[in-house]
Amino acid sequence: MSAVTRHGLALALSFMAGVSLTAVHAVWAEKEVLPENRLPLDELRTFTGVLDAVKQDYVEPVKDKDLLENAIRGMLSNLDPHSAYLDAEAFQDLQIGTSGEFGGLGIEVSQEEGFLKVIAPIDDTPAQRAGIRSGDLIIRLDDTSVKGMSLADAIQRMRGKPNTPITLTIVREGVRKPLKFKLIREIIQVKSVKNRLLDPGFAYVRITQFQSKTAQNLRQAFQELEQQNKGPLRGMVLDLRNNPGGILNGAVEVADEFLESGVIVQTKGRGSDSDQSFKATPEDLLKGAPLVVLVNGGSASASEIVAGALQDHRRALILGERTFGKGSVQTILPLGNGTAVKLTTARYYTPNGRSIQAEGIEPDIKVKPLKITVGDNNADSDFTKEADLTGHLRNDRSDKVENAPADSAATPKTDGDLAQSDYQLSEALNLLKGMILLQNRKSG
Repeated sequence: MSAVTRHGLALALSFMAGVSLTAVHAVWAEKEVLPENRLPLDELRTFTGVLDAVKQDYVEPVKDKDLLENAIRGMLSNLDPHSAYLDAEAFQDLQIGTSGEFGGLGIEVSQEEGFLKVIAPIDDTPAQRAGIRSGDLIIRLDDTSVKGMSLADAIQRMRGKPNTPITLTIVREGVRKPLKFKLIREIIQVKSVKNRLLDPGFAYVRITQFQSKTAQNLRQAFQELEQQNKGPLRGMVLDLRNNPGGILNGAVEVADEFLESGVIVQTKGRGSDSDQSFKATPEDLLKGAPLVVLVNGGSASASEIVAGALQDHRRALILGERTFGKGSVQTILPLGNGTAVKLTTARYYTPNGRSIQAEGIEPDIKVKPLKITVGDNNADSDFTKEADLTGHLRNDRSDKVENAPADSAATPKTDGDLAQSDYQLSEALNLLKGMILLQNRKSG
């Protein structure tokens, strides 16, 4: 073995094991080390041999830093789609992203068979406005194929200066030819909580992504809704569709807002720090009022934690489509030089012990996002009714005004309009009203 190779082996042992050379020698001398914890010396010799060959004989000189970083990327990328090496720029982008503001397209992706799979587009971003959907496969960024490209590199390419263009080539299930989307990058400011009243007493809250202040924003939204309603709410729709996840603690705190006791989520991994159980604290934001949670294939990770907890505790009915199925926890491990490792360290389980990994949350009521078309608003006139008969008896208790205009306040259009614009949300609202009717009958 050459001096260069021996030196490279020693450096690699020290670097990859994260210990000093003295400690390495101590490990060699230790006879009681468990087989699975011993250093793979033959494989490390192979690694340093390849490193030496590249340094000596590759057609162009390559920096040691680049070689070792690429080796780390390869090591992590082959573990699972979510583990990755974060260089200084990627680590900084991640920290900015969790704060709710970053530059790019507004799209959450994972890696699948060498391509980028869209988990979900974020609301009010270039990706969402262009029509990119959950489940789309991105195969090219401008003229560059993503095949073989690391997830970190692909994300870095999609980010850039505001007002600069990028073309995404996408393969979509059910569409024969690839689709091309030309997007203009912009500063992405994610508002994690949106809210409005659907009907008097019935609230709608959408969470687009779980951030550190999402639970706080949820409480503020709830106060606004009660003020608009001029009283307590009778029920709520919590919309988690196309929510790609976010911070675990953000999801736990949101679920806690609707639960008064019991386990919210459990995490289990190899390390002792990976085994955790998060429990609910007293007080329900809705005070027991009915809750319906909307989910779809773009609801992932933290969204599934919330939906699974509320489903297992029978606190809410889950409506929509099966969720994405990301049931793993990633831990960010800073390396001290501005870089970090994003490593999958645990699986999470619902209160009843269900693993969501690759399975997702099955909704209690399956509803697909159908498109409702409405014909003539006066379609009822196609049928002859009692009121159309000559000489019909008038209703002696009717308060209706004769010949009231069709668009009067007595003829609300809310339900019909909602069914056309968002069929799943319309069904959720109808379900809420049905749950309240059932409660009233039981209490009566």
